[in-house]
Amino acid sequence: MYQLSLTYFDIAAGRAEPARLAMHIGSIPFEDIRFPFSQFAEVKKKTPLNQVPVLTIDGRQITQCNSINRFIGKLAGLYPEDNFQAMLCDEIMSALEDAVNKLMPTFHLPEKEMKNAREALAAGPFTLYLQRNGGTYFADNRLTMADLKVFEWVRTLNSGFLDHIPATLVENTAPLLNEHMQRIAQIPAVAEYYAKG
Repeated sequence: MYQLSLTYFDIAAGRAEPARLAMHIGSIPFEDIRFPFSQFAEVKKKTPLNQVPVLTIDGRQITQCNSINRFIGKLAGLYPEDNFQAMLCDEIMSALEDAVNKLMPTFHLPEKEMKNAREALAAGPFTLYLQRNGGTYFADNRLTMADLKVFEWVRTLNSGFLDHIPATLVENTAPLLNEHMQRIAQIPAVAEYYAKG
């Protein structure tokens, strides 16, 4: 078995959360290295691309969250073996990265500009991304990394954590995705993960 550690901010959300959750579901031992935002300037100096998450595998650092998700998904049995189903899983994960990449620049804007930018995202691009309503699961007719990534994204949008993004955005624009999030939250291993705090 690999020696694994995952380095990311000390939040129960974001780009590392699907991999953390998958390792919990798959009972994969790993060191969960979390740090406050205030330490990011120092932490990123020790990462390959000055960014997180970073998955360290037997001492080698790997970046890019969807690469990490695929690797962990395979270890946890949460990534499709069929090539077409794997592509469907990748499509969803990539679409969500597009959405996150539109959001990230807004974190460093002055308040008024942030408000305008985020309201524009909520009215346009985010609504577009949220229109993609899946069935019970997004790929392989079972729980995969695509579901965990969608779950994390919808959970974050619903939390009200993002200023100027309405917490009702998903409920109002993509109610089936809201139902999907609630369904994933009720999976015993997922509920247990968040019950631990």
